[in-house]
Amino acid sequence: MSHLNDSAAKQLELSNAERIEKIRSPRWIGYPRAKVVLAKLEDLLVYPRSHRMPNMLVVGDTNNGKTMLVQRFCALHPADNNPSGDGVRVPVLFVQAPPIPDEGRFYNAILELLFAPYKPNDRVDRKQFQVIKLLKYVGLRMLVIDEIHHIMAGNLNKQRTFLNVLKYLGNELQVPIVTVGTRDAFRALQTDSQLANRFEPVLLPRWEFDTDFLRLLASFERMLPLREPSLLHDTTLSTKLFSMSEGYIGELSRLLNMAGAYAVESGKERIDEKILNAIDWVSPSDRKRQIDRGG
Repeated sequence: MSHLNDSAAKQLELSNAERIEKIRSPRWIGYPRAKVVLAKLEDLLVYPRSHRMPNMLVVGDTNNGKTMLVQRFCALHPADNNPSGDGVRVPVLFVQAPPIPDEGRFYNAILELLFAPYKPNDRVDRKQFQVIKLLKYVGLRMLVIDEIHHIMAGNLNKQRTFLNVLKYLGNELQVPIVTVGTRDAFRALQTDSQLANRFEPVLLPRWEFDTDFLRLLASFERMLPLREPSLLHDTTLSTKLFSMSEGYIGELSRLLNMAGAYAVESGKERIDEKILNAIDWVSPSDRKRQIDRGG
């Protein structure tokens, strides 16, 4: 089983249903660009406190691994119960931006993550005071806000108000803020010159069909508990996989999960062209065209 890593090889002892569950489970692959971004996040985490903290915007297309990357970073810096101290320590807090740029709902989300009692109908300034007090108490060192492009769902005034909230939190807490979103998020931040200067955009581009992509396929293969080698990096198969996923790592992961599960169910135990043709896959651009046509 040299085509598998130790963990995947051990999973071959499981039942087919259990193996399929493992295949469909999220997995982390430390590809080069992800390692660069993680290193930048580590640098931010230890940045000395100041009145003008550097921030970061991780920007990329939908389904291209942004959220998984920052969640990986958060998992490397989990909350600590701090049994010898007064209270829990939370070095990194991961929160999702509300569906619309609403300051109160944003504070509600933070308070819920910290298991703090609060009144949903309280005035925004009371929630703001509670949030800042709590985040200082837990020793926050970085605030990560996912889906920041949601702020574009509000009118210009609401967008500006929400951007001012980010500015205020950064100034009060003196911690870096990392936002994660699509190119819409970049455009939103550019509307505020102060925030535009503070947030360094870090791009997660779509993959190219190159050596890094072939290495990515090889890494995926080592993690999929199939009894036979698929040779995903083979020219014919890798070209087809790139075409089907269109260079999005999230699409590639879902595609290989579907193909891997089918390979187990069919008893073939490897991914080949026939299996890729059999799983009823629709590429991202074809999905969009179907929606644009109304079904």
